[in-house]
Amino acid sequence: MALAILIMAAGKGTRMKSDLPKVLHKANGKPVINYVLDTASSLHPDKTVLIVGHQAEKVIDATRSYQVISVLQEPQLGTGHAVMQAEPHLEAFAGDVLILSGDAPLVRTATLEKLIAFHREQRAAATVLTAKLDDPAGYGRIIRNRVSGEVLRIVEEKDASPEERLVHETNSGIYVIDAKALFSALKEIRSDNAQREYYLTDVIGICFGRGEKVSAWSVADPDEIRGINTPEQLREAEIILEQL
Repeated sequence: MALAILIMAAGKGTRMKSDLPKVLHKANGKPVINYVLDTASSLHPDKTVLIVGHQAEKVIDATRSYQVISVLQEPQLGTGHAVMQAEPHLEAFAGDVLILSGDAPLVRTATLEKLIAFHREQRAAATVLTAKLDDPAGYGRIIRNRVSGEVLRIVEEKDASPEERLVHETNSGIYVIDAKALFSALKEIRSDNAQREYYLTDVIGICFGRGEKVSAWSVADPDEIRGINTPEQLREAEIILEQL
């Protein structure tokens, strides 16, 4: 089955306390985005789309050696809006779309291969990679049906109820979604939330509401889903990368 990969790399990264785009900060001498692109390349996708935004030209220049289509997100109105920008390049694509975060360099090829295989075995419209964290603060929560275990929706922490914040299964920001289901659902998302943004996570609830199967696969090592948002997190990622 065909595979396209979409990498989110438009963010500014304000908490990095630097004018450099977040994905261009170096971990052990190598830009963070390059780790993600190397992992993406190892999956041999039919097409790779890189969503750029803040200082787009710098990100494009830094990734010219990779076989990617760079797409500009301007203005930046959320993760769902970012994926919408890729539709012209994937509208004729029939297959699965793997969505990765450009600031999450620790996820392994083997993990993504297992995620894709699980998604296809389940014949799911959408599958989210999750992790169970002792301290889930800052992450979106996976809300499941208490009886069947099916994924009902993903709720961002800022929009979560006190009860939902007690959930320890978190969203990694990595998904496999059937291309047709993805772009159809994106047409229905709205920005009526705390951030006034278009959340990609809303696609999960829309697919479920349509009666389409939504699955989740939990990674054994939660470190793999770590994103880099601060200089401290960058240093922590460098230590882990040295051990891989």
